Amino acid sequence: MRLHISIFLAILLCGRPGAFAGQVTISVLATTDLHGTIYPVDYYTDRPAARGLAKIASLVAAARAENPHSLLIDCGDTIEGSPLEYVYQKLVADGRAPLHLAPPDPPLAGDPMMLVMNQLGYAVMAVGNHEFNFGLRNLATARQDAHFPWISANIRVAPGGREKPFASYVVKQIAGVRVAVIGLTTPAVPTWEKPENLGAYRFLDSLPAVQAAVAELRRNLHPDLIVLAAHSGMGRDLKTGAAIDPAENQVYEIATHTKGLDAIVFGHSHQELAGARFGDVLLVQPKNWGISLARLDFVLEGEPGAWKVAHKEARLLPVTDATPVDPAILRLALPYHSFAERYLNTPVAQAPRPLDGRRGRVEDTALVDAIQAVQLYYSKAEISFTSLFRPRIFLHQGPVTVRQIAALYIYDNQLYSIEGTGQMVKDALENAARYFVSCQGQGCASPPLTDPHVLGFNYDMAEGVRYEIDLTRPVGDRIRNLTWKGRPLAAEQKLLIAVNSYRAAGSGGYGMFAHAKIVWRSTEGIRDLMVRYYTEHRALPAEADENWRIVPEQARRTLERQALVEASRDSLF
Repeated sequence: MRLHISIFLAILLCGRPGAFAGQVTISVLATTDLHGTIYPVDYYTDRPAARGLAKIASLVAAARAENPHSLLIDCGDTIEGSPLEYVYQKLVADGRAPLHLAPPDPPLAGDPMMLVMNQLGYAVMAVGNHEFNFGLRNLATARQDAHFPWISANIRVAPGGREKPFASYVVKQIAGVRVAVIGLTTPAVPTWEKPENLGAYRFLDSLPAVQAAVAELRRNLHPDLIVLAAHSGMGRDLKTGAAIDPAENQVYEIATHTKGLDAIVFGHSHQELAGARFGDVLLVQPKNWGISLARLDFVLEGEPGAWKVAHKEARLLPVTDATPVDPAILRLALPYHSFAERYLNTPVAQAPRPLDGRRGRVEDTALVDAIQAVQLYYSKAEISFTSLFRPRIFLHQGPVTVRQIAALYIYDNQLYSIEGTGQMVKDALENAARYFVSCQGQGCASPPLTDPHVLGFNYDMAEGVRYEIDLTRPVGDRIRNLTWKGRPLAAEQKLLIAVNSYRAAGSGGYGMFAHAKIVWRSTEGIRDLMVRYYTEHRALPAEADENWRIVPEQARRTLERQALVEASRDSLF
């Protein structure tokens, strides 16, 4: 009987993390691309949403209860992206609130994301590209508010620079296991960001920077686990093998060319990957905005100083409507949330009629023209390119608030005016048209007619020209009847073109813009320009000018039906 009890107890103990001296389980919990998301709300629709750190906190608490030998990390793009962060960042940058709102009383106590992440016990954060959006002062202030290090192995300070350098990695001791976390930032940051927002920071190639960090760790500190927290996308379609923006997304290259890495947690591309392996490297990507939490479990065998990884696996823990919120997190962020709500509810303009964005990627709409009008006005350009980031947007006739204007342009991009040509416009429109699938005859009646590999926010429409997108033609030869000022647009025609800072860098396949001369750039974000423009002009467009259309008509009708279905999912992609 005693033997049976002993066997039973041994089975129980062996099933628990770190249950006996020769084995321990370490759990790495990870988020990425939080973009200032704390409250489980969609600020642009004013509705509840299954996202944010207040809900992630419950998943973290449950994971820690299951295995106290845990480490919580983040992969960057943290202090930008939500109205809650935006109003705070503008206070720091400008010394006054947007739209001259009365500042909060008492004053806000620090960066909201850092306060909440401190409360949750984050151990480390990789630096994302959007950390630089509000300038070096804002970056330094948020970094000072953090009780955990910001790290990046490929950011250096140029000689003579006064900026505070980032460590390449940290090493944490957990249950006798030495866990190293290396940070990485996409090296494409300088192509998007204003030079004054970068100062003396320089961005090195990702692969050699990571390889050097791994070698240094193995040589000097002898960690038992090495995890890379990368603010960089996969850079590869895992089904087809096709490269996807490899200049900014380099995780695939790192995973396949770096010895000594145990795992990579990554972000930047706002995609989701439950788990993949390249040789010995385990990969996982949680969803942006705190929509899921990554969990990596490493089972190590041996003893302190001589641990070996016996097993590892990764999974995603989704946030759902049923995921409870942590009331302490809500209380901590409440002053920021309330301030953001005051800003968002400020009326600034009028909608002359109901405006619906659901068909905004398959036919010209007044809502897209509202963005184009702002870009043309401030850039003084002749042609403007923009995407409709969120098709599920509807404005009732009557007063329009900051919330509704902001919903049209949810990213913190700057506006550029670049020198271009008619050929550049044609090439950009052909690249945008990759969003659609070619069809013939009855095939034009069969959805889907969009390519899932081309994200919706990379489908740009142009204003200032007239054109057709002919889906009976192959990719690269779809733009028909392209005219400017009533005449065919000549390839050599010189033009000023308005694009956002992301496009000006060539991102999304728009390489034709990458080396164009920038003749003007805004000091404010495009969303700020929109709020200012419609505060002054008071009314949004009533009708689209219908300067472009999709042909044949059967394809357009099919795409219209498809768009209504997809808009119901509220997808940005």
